[in-house]
Amino acid sequence: MKRIIFLAVLCLSALMLTAQTSTVKFAFIADTHIAEGSGTNNDLVQCINDINNLQKELQFVIFAGDITEFGNDEEIFLAKEIIDKLEIPYYIVAGNHDSKWSESGCNTFAKVFGYENFEFESGGIKFLGSNSGPNMRMAPALLPHESLMWLDSIAKATPREQPVIFVNHYPQDTSMLNYFQVLNALKQTNIQLVMGGHWHRNTVLDYDGVPGVLGRAPAAGRNGHVGYNIVTISNNRISINERKAADGNGKGGKTGKVWYTREMFPEPQFTPDMASGRNNKYALPANFPWMTFDVNREYPQVKTIWEIQDESDIGCGAVHSGKYVLYANTKGVVKALDTATGALKWSFATGGKVFSTPAISGSRVVIGSTDGYIYCLNLRKGKLLWKYKCNKSVLGSPVIMDKVIYIGASDNIFRALSLRRGKLIWEYKSVKGFVECKPFADKEQIVFGDWGNSLYSLDPATGKEQWIWRNKGSRMFSPAAVWPVKSNGRIFIVTPDRKCHAIDARTGKGIWTVDGGRESIALSKDGSKIFVKNMFNSIQCWSTLSDETRLEWSIQSGLGYDIAPTPAATILLKDGREMLLVPTDKGNIFCFDSKNGNLVWKYKISVALINSIEPLGQDKLLISTMDGVVTMLSVTF
Repeated sequence: MKRIIFLAVLCLSALMLTAQTSTVKFAFIADTHIAEGSGTNNDLVQCINDINNLQKELQFVIFAGDITEFGNDEEIFLAKEIIDKLEIPYYIVAGNHDSKWSESGCNTFAKVFGYENFEFESGGIKFLGSNSGPNMRMAPALLPHESLMWLDSIAKATPREQPVIFVNHYPQDTSMLNYFQVLNALKQTNIQLVMGGHWHRNTVLDYDGVPGVLGRAPAAGRNGHVGYNIVTISNNRISINERKAADGNGKGGKTGKVWYTREMFPEPQFTPDMASGRNNKYALPANFPWMTFDVNREYPQVKTIWEIQDESDIGCGAVHSGKYVLYANTKGVVKALDTATGALKWSFATGGKVFSTPAISGSRVVIGSTDGYIYCLNLRKGKLLWKYKCNKSVLGSPVIMDKVIYIGASDNIFRALSLRRGKLIWEYKSVKGFVECKPFADKEQIVFGDWGNSLYSLDPATGKEQWIWRNKGSRMFSPAAVWPVKSNGRIFIVTPDRKCHAIDARTGKGIWTVDGGRESIALSKDGSKIFVKNMFNSIQCWSTLSDETRLEWSIQSGLGYDIAPTPAATILLKDGREMLLVPTDKGNIFCFDSKNGNLVWKYKISVALINSIEPLGQDKLLISTMDGVVTMLSVTF
């Protein structure tokens, strides 16, 4: 019997080696950054024309992300129109520019191109590709949880000897938060090469023993000419050449020297033991560069009451009311958990990914979905009470005040709806960009930002425009992700150009602007201070009481480099102390004394972005993370 098994394995290996001797040759393109009116469009057209002229040599094309500049629908449609001029097959994955600023909530890319992950075989080699994130929230890249599960299942099902090539926009290093989980999945296979982009230049890398390359962008830029790469796999050798694309007259095309070459691995380089722990979130690599779960032992005053791992990413905050915890995942499913145990009580499926944090009022739950609907559900049973159709995705989070829902969408409209029946009360149609934030609301005004550089103030009763404040520069500096706060007649926001702004709440005129911040801001319980998290390891506390800037304190926070847009939270204790709870983009929470910035404790929940922190009284915290964790913590101070 052993001899038969040995011969069978030998025959299989021989067959696979024979399959690998057939030549595979394809074009490799990354970072096209298609945008309306951009010169990058012509660069891609030039490359595609050149590829079509070489089609007898090339079998297919791989696009390794950042296909568009801003991820909006028009750019995706334009990219598809250009790429479809190829006369050979192509395979494509999204990059951060396609997903972070996506007005559709990452739906349009998948609908237009037909998938988010790909798998195919050529010449006996299995090619796998996956989206990279970050999806909708500013953070380092994160392979979505559902994509990671897909990759792991494909890896397990792939014959151990079969060569594998993996495509992802990001380098599989600390550029991606869960890089080690991706590598663990790939190490189950005979992984030959990881291909990506992001750096816009040809680069050779090594990912803990897994070979990697990043490819150039088509634009001339630092490369000096419009071009792309050609990958050739022949006689068990991988080689990559840069190709200068021919001009509009078909002249000047030239394939350069090989810049990457090596023999393929004849057999897997990693044993199953080396890929162990892939399903254990606590199994971080020895060289993990950020805070590890070991920190949790240092602060016993924080304990986990319960924790669940969703089957999908979570792109919104978790909220609670009495016995119910509510959240939604990126599969579009709204879920209610038992506040005490975390047990699932009910679920409701929308028709698209959800990035909208739900709002609860009485027995009703309101949430937006990328399927274009605003939903109202019964809190106890999850029954649909009504839904309201918008013209595009609803990424904004609702606020409910006096039985009126205030919410923005991606169709350039901000709406007020009745909570009871979902009837339109008013709509404001002059929103320049799409809305993803949770607005500020009080009796005097509704304040929200968009991805069109604008901050709006509307009358809550009529929707009449009170004022518009605009930030200068790129639309990527828009006050769109920040949740505005108000105190002492002033609106406070931070913007991605690393500025903090105080704005007159009545007139919309700027009062002061200081350096610091990005998209995360919080207000003290008494309204006298704002807390601003900076990108580079510091937190500032500013007074809200003065027309002049007044810094209360500034600390080196220990957060390190951090770009999470998630607002901090505060807890006012019975003894009068106020705790400041600061979330990070790497799954950590830091607790500081808001009076002076002194560290009280820190705790790690995940390796991914903290979506929200919701205090339950003075001794519990409800938290959700981008990689699908919802947890309830008990805390003592």
